[in-house]
Amino acid sequence: MPHAVSFTKGHGTGNDFVIVEDPEGRLELSDDQVAVLCDRRFGIGADGILRVVRSASLPEGAATSDAEWFMDYRNADGSAAEMCGNGIRVFARYLEDAGLARFDHPVAIGTRAGTKTLTRSDLGYEVDLGGWAVETEETLVRARGLDIPRPGLGIDVGNPHVVVALQSEAELERLDLATRPMLHPDPPAGANIEFVVPADPLVRNGVGMIRMRVFERGVGETLSCGTGVVAAALAVRHWAGRGAPDHWSVQVPGGTLSVRMVEGRVLLSGPAALVFTGEITLA
Repeated sequence: MPHAVSFTKGHGTGNDFVIVEDPEGRLELSDDQVAVLCDRRFGIGADGILRVVRSASLPEGAATSDAEWFMDYRNADGSAAEMCGNGIRVFARYLEDAGLARFDHPVAIGTRAGTKTLTRSDLGYEVDLGGWAVETEETLVRARGLDIPRPGLGIDVGNPHVVVALQSEAELERLDLATRPMLHPDPPAGANIEFVVPADPLVRNGVGMIRMRVFERGVGETLSCGTGVVAAALAVRHWAGRGAPDHWSVQVPGGTLSVRMVEGRVLLSGPAALVFTGEITLA
């Protein structure tokens, strides 16, 4: 039977989400329903869905007990994702505006990549993503607009990424990301793919500066990807070697995000906005 679902639309630097409050965990959305909700012509339109559910309402083992709230993030095609750096800040903004959490102290939020801690920051909210891993094997990346395949560096920040360095901003602009770039070898679970151009000079006042575009797994090109921004900063820092800064400013088509590395942990900071609310009937 058709039923009505209340929702809120939000975004972080243009990476947009449909937020559905479901504290008791009663709403079951199929992949097709998620895809329809996220469709920009026939639905609300978004890069993904954030379901706001209490950890205690999830099946045993699905969430950790150290976070009251769990972010059930689904990509626009309905597939489940481990983590979303922009999404978790929008999730925090929703919790705060709805009176479900107070951010005058650090707040733990559960994700499929484990529990993440969020605090307020000058840019909006900052999320501690924990540690990261750099892959040892190189990935070859083919993309429309690139004359030859380029090497990519695998970075895992709770979800998988492949980062490719380009030579110029003109090369970044020429990229055609309407089609998913090809990876060799292709990771079994796929990966988000970031293309980055370092600024000249790379470091200004102790802060590394880069530009980025991204093809997001299960979505396509997006205006921003929070974990992708983090992966891009980590990759360029890795390539720059000893003496590279621990603070990075990353420009994406939807705005600017900040990345900090502190004692083996990486933190992402940026804005989060709620745009409108509504109700939609699901078949």
